[in-house]
Amino acid sequence: MDRPVLPLTYDKLDQWTLSLQQELIREQFACVIGILRGGAPLALMVSHTIGVQPAFVRYHRATRAVNWDSSIPIPAAGAKVLLCEDIAGEGYTLLDCIEYLRAQGLQVKTLTGGFDDLSRVRPDYGLDGRGYFLLMPWERHAYTESYRAAWQRTRAGTQGCIGPDHEFAVFGIDLDGILLPDLPAHQYQTDLEAALQLRDTLPPFEHLPHAAVAQSKAIITGRPEDDRARTLAWLRKHGYERPHLIMRNPERHDDSLAQVAAYKAEAAIALACTHFLESDPVQAIHIAHHAPLLHVIWWDAARRVGKLVAAQQWDTTELELQ
Repeated sequence: MDRPVLPLTYDKLDQWTLSLQQELIREQFACVIGILRGGAPLALMVSHTIGVQPAFVRYHRATRAVNWDSSIPIPAAGAKVLLCEDIAGEGYTLLDCIEYLRAQGLQVKTLTGGFDDLSRVRPDYGLDGRGYFLLMPWERHAYTESYRAAWQRTRAGTQGCIGPDHEFAVFGIDLDGILLPDLPAHQYQTDLEAALQLRDTLPPFEHLPHAAVAQSKAIITGRPEDDRARTLAWLRKHGYERPHLIMRNPERHDDSLAQVAAYKAEAAIALACTHFLESDPVQAIHIAHHAPLLHVIWWDAARRVGKLVAAQQWDTTELELQ
């Protein structure tokens, strides 16, 4: 994938569909139709936004067949409908579904979460993602290497279906606080060399988040690149020959909390991670802000509990005006 990722969160899509409310109401759509599965979330958002009942069609990529897949009947000929899909892609999904509905005598307008340079159909309503890889919240795994390979095999007809989403999970993990105890900051500030020597002697945690460690593609640590030799020595000593070790370049990111978090988020995105385990709760918040579609998990090693973290910008303007 050679395009930067543009994440479209649920909040972003919700705000965008709400911004179209009055325009969509004026269209007087008989129903809002989602293409299963990617178009379903948007169809439901729009349905709630404009008070029009939702319906669904199912597309079979192998045969390019479309069928009505809803409990309500197809609207009468002449009615106007809004067809929803997540992405207006380079394939034929949207085009074939438009033709199917038009063959039923319906007037069709389209709404997609986004379109890009490769879109075969330009939607009537859509966010402009040209130059980017648009990533929807229900397809966080869509830019992983394994998913892209499975998608290509499915498209070529050599594989029946892509497989369950969870099978494409890719983990990145922090090091200190995940595999071994993290020393307090004051120990590094008081005597750096003594702290590093002590850290080298620490054993791994007895209890680890084994599933995440086993599925991890890389250890993404805030340790600087200068610490690579001693870090690799500790990992090898304790049987961690894999995963790949990513270390911070101090010339690009200093050791401040915000900079370390930004580096970890960038590294996780570059590696197409879907999940990241972070040991520091404040860093976890910063990472989630930088990578809003990454599943950021704060791992509390003392209690052996992980918590999903999200970080939306809080606009206090209205509070200040009151």
